[in-house]
Amino acid sequence: MHFEPLIELTRNGVQECLHWGAMALTDTEGRVLAHVGNPHWLCFTRSTLKPLQALPLVHAGGAAHFGLNSQELAMLCASHNGEDMHVAQVGSILRKTGLTPTQMQCGCHVPYRFSFLDQPMPEGFVYDERHHNCSGKHSGFMAYCVQHGLPIDTYTELDHPLQQAVRLAVADVAGFSSEQLRLGIDGCSAPNYAMPLSRLARCYARLARPQAAGHYGESLQTLSNAMTAHPELVSGTGRNDADFMRAGQGDWVSKVGADGVQVVGSRSRGQALAIKIMDGNKAALFAATVEALDQLGWLDVAQRAELSPWRAQLLSNVAGLAVGERRPVFRLTHGDSGAH
Repeated sequence: MHFEPLIELTRNGVQECLHWGAMALTDTEGRVLAHVGNPHWLCFTRSTLKPLQALPLVHAGGAAHFGLNSQELAMLCASHNGEDMHVAQVGSILRKTGLTPTQMQCGCHVPYRFSFLDQPMPEGFVYDERHHNCSGKHSGFMAYCVQHGLPIDTYTELDHPLQQAVRLAVADVAGFSSEQLRLGIDGCSAPNYAMPLSRLARCYARLARPQAAGHYGESLQTLSNAMTAHPELVSGTGRNDADFMRAGQGDWVSKVGADGVQVVGSRSRGQALAIKIMDGNKAALFAATVEALDQLGWLDVAQRAELSPWRAQLLSNVAGLAVGERRPVFRLTHGDSGAH
């Protein structure tokens, strides 16, 4: 079976929802150490791809060329809230590259600081492309184009030299040919790639322990250092990636992607866990991730308490009445027995 039940919701002891998915824990060589369901299930990487999409710029010396600091490098990997701190960093990248927000191909949406956190947007609040959750990635894309004298207005097209460089970098870190990457278009209009969960886990094991990543190692180290140093910039207030990386105390590199994807890499272990929830439910994804990390022995008492809001728990209604339970229903299997 490709997927197994991961998280169950009950109401008065009656099953109401069941969220299915798959997981893969690998080392830096992509060897599957533990799994649930099919660890080689093909899934789109979505925003978990962002650190790899930043590789061409960093690997080509773009950070030094433009004088990008650690905070700005973290923004290249971000799916952010559009808070003032995020907009300021994106604006700084644009100023250093001589570009403007309207040149970004990501478009505009209501900042996550309002939509994700269910907060009203103040009357008269004006937002632009800098507030888009992917604006950091797009500012990095455009910086690469400026550095190499490439056209700006077509930088999201698959045959653009930037996107060709991204595809080669992703394939290199994932450990297979670029022709094996399955193409899709992400919500921000940039090319995105599907790969087996085990390959995605390998990418983050190498992001966490870049010494194993060959000629991209130094660049991966630079990006992972930026992410763990500034977790609030990678996501934002009340967001999962920020809380996970703070709980990891510099050991974990974490990134969530849309529609139920999350990867957590451990520097000390040289391992990473990739998870896909098939229905894309975020609460189930986060609960499954915390439970899996606990089963793997990655959590101490303090981390267990710090991440408790994100894991399986009692469910309450708006009046504070306990109405149900969200609980894990899976056990990790050690070794690789998933179908390829």
